[in-house]
Amino acid sequence: MLVAVAAVLLSGCAGLQKMKKNADQIQFKVTPEILEAHAGDVDVAIDGRFPAKYFNKKATLVATPVLKYDGGETKYEPVTVQGEKVEANNKVISYTTGGSFSYKDAVEYVDDMNKSELYVYMTASKGAKTLDFEPIKIADGVIATSELVMNYPKPILGVQREENTSGKYDPNIDAFQRIVPDEMVADIHYLINRSNLRREETEGSDVKALEDYTKNANEQERIDLKGVEVSAYASPDGEIDFNTDLAADRKNTSSAFLAKKLKEAGVDIELKTKYTPEDWDGFKELMEKSNIQDKELILRVLSMYNDPEVREREIRNLSEAFTDVADEILPQLRRAKLATSVDLIGKTDEELMAAAKSNPSSLNPAELLYAATLFEDLNEQLSIYNSFIKVYPNDWRGPNNAGYVLVKQMKYEDAKPMFEKAERLKNNEPVVKNNLGAIALYEEKVDEAETLFGAASGAGDEVNYNQGIVSVKNANYDQAVRYFSKYEDVNTALAKILAGDNNGALKDLEAFDNPNCFMKEYLKAIIGARTAKENLLLESLQKAVEINPDLKDKAKNDIEFAKYFDNPKFQAIVG
Repeated sequence: MLVAVAAVLLSGCAGLQKMKKNADQIQFKVTPEILEAHAGDVDVAIDGRFPAKYFNKKATLVATPVLKYDGGETKYEPVTVQGEKVEANNKVISYTTGGSFSYKDAVEYVDDMNKSELYVYMTASKGAKTLDFEPIKIADGVIATSELVMNYPKPILGVQREENTSGKYDPNIDAFQRIVPDEMVADIHYLINRSNLRREETEGSDVKALEDYTKNANEQERIDLKGVEVSAYASPDGEIDFNTDLAADRKNTSSAFLAKKLKEAGVDIELKTKYTPEDWDGFKELMEKSNIQDKELILRVLSMYNDPEVREREIRNLSEAFTDVADEILPQLRRAKLATSVDLIGKTDEELMAAAKSNPSSLNPAELLYAATLFEDLNEQLSIYNSFIKVYPNDWRGPNNAGYVLVKQMKYEDAKPMFEKAERLKNNEPVVKNNLGAIALYEEKVDEAETLFGAASGAGDEVNYNQGIVSVKNANYDQAVRYFSKYEDVNTALAKILAGDNNGALKDLEAFDNPNCFMKEYLKAIIGARTAKENLLLESLQKAVEINPDLKDKAKNDIEFAKYFDNPKFQAIVG
C-alpha cells in the first residue's frame, strides 16, 4: 500500500514538474508591449497560449500578473485555467492541441511604477499537490507621460454684467465703463395742422429740464456735450404734400426756439435738424402700446401696405377704431423732439486706485471692481476685493474675486471658502460654478469638477481649458485637444503628444512664452525621444534639468527615454 501511494504522489509531482520545466514554451502577448498609465490606471491585456502536449489533464494553473518595481509590487487579478479532467468551471486547456486564454485588468498607477517590470507568477496544482513556477517576465513599464498634466485649473474674475439687453448671460460685457453715453429728450407738441409754438409747450417742465441739462453739460469738465438735435414730425393723416410742408415748418419753429435758448445759455454748438412728413414708425410704436379696439387689425394693415395713402384709407374705414386713433394716437405724433446727447466722463485710473485704497465706499461696485484690476501686486488686489466684500456684502463678485486672486497665488485651500460664499450669494452664477470646479479638480475630484464645469458652460474660455484638463485625466486626449484649442501651453502640448500629434505639440511649446518652465523643456525632450530626434531630446533635457535639477532622477527612470539609457550624453545629463 505504501508503495502504491508513493507511486501516485510521484506521478502527480512528475506531471507538475514537467509543466514547470517547460513553462518557457508558454507564449504571452502583452498589449501594450510597454505598459502605460492612462486615467490614473495601468491597463494590461494578455493573450496566453499553451503548446500541444503541455497541459496535464488533471492540473489546474493559477497565473497572476505582478508589476514589480523598486519599493514594492502590485498584483493584478489572477486568472485560472484547468486541464480536461478537472471538474471545475475554469477555462479548459486541451492536452492534445493546447489552448489559449485572454485576460484584461487594470491597477491604480503610483509613481514608483514609472520604471517597472511585469511578471507572471504561476502556481500549478494536481489534487493536493501544488508547485510554484519561476516568475516569467512578460513586459516593461510604465510610460506615465499622461500623469504630467499640470493640474492648475483656471479661475474666472467676476467683473461682468449679469445680463445683457437680451436677458441672456454674456461673459464679454464689462460692468465698468469710464465713458457712459447719456441723453435727455423733450417734446414740443403742436395742434392739428399748425406749426406755431404754444407757451404751455415751450415752458413745459421737460423742455426746461432739457435746457438745464444742455447748459450743465456745456459747463461741466467731466461731461462731454456730443450733440443737440431737433426732429419734427407730422401725424400720418392728411395729404402727403401738406404734411411735408407742415413737418418742415414745425422743424423751423422748434429749432429757432431751441437755438435762441442755447445762445442765451452760452452753448455754442451746431444744432442738427431733420423732419419726417408722416411718422408711421411713431404711429406703430404707440399703437403697439395702446388698448385701442381693433389694434391688431390696424397693425396688420401697416404690415400689409407700404403706400401711406392706402394705409390711411384702410384705417379710416375702421370708423369706430379711427375715432380712438384720432383722439389718443395722432395728437402725440404732432410734435418736435428735442434731444441732447452727452458722454459722462468717469474718474481716471489714478483717482480710482487712490479712492479704492483710502475710501472704497465712495466708488460704485463697477468702479471698485475695475480699480482692483489696476493693481499689479496680487496682495493689493486681494485687499481691494476684501474691501469690496465689506462695502457690498451681498454682491457675489467680492468673495469670488478674492478667491480668484488666492488661486493666482496658488492658495486653492484658502480660495475654496470664498467661492462657496459667492455661490451662497448667487447659486446659479456660471463664473462661480467654474471656480468651484477648479477647486474640485485641484482636489482630484474629477467627476465633481466635470459636473461643475458643465454648469459653467459659456462663462468663458477658461471653462473649456479646465474641461481639457479633465479630459486628459480621463484619457480622452482628442477631446482634450479640442477643449484646449484657444490656448498654447504645456497642457495643450501634452494633450497633443498623447493624441499622437507630436508636431502640433512642439508648435504649442515653442509658442508658450515661459523660458523658466521646466515642463516645457521636458515635454520637448519626450517629443525628441518619440520622433528619434536625438539633438532635440538632449538639448531640451539639458535645459529642463538646469531649471529643475530634481528632474534628473525622473528622467533616468522615465521609460520614454529607455532607448537612451545607455547613451553617454544622456547619462551625463541625468548623472
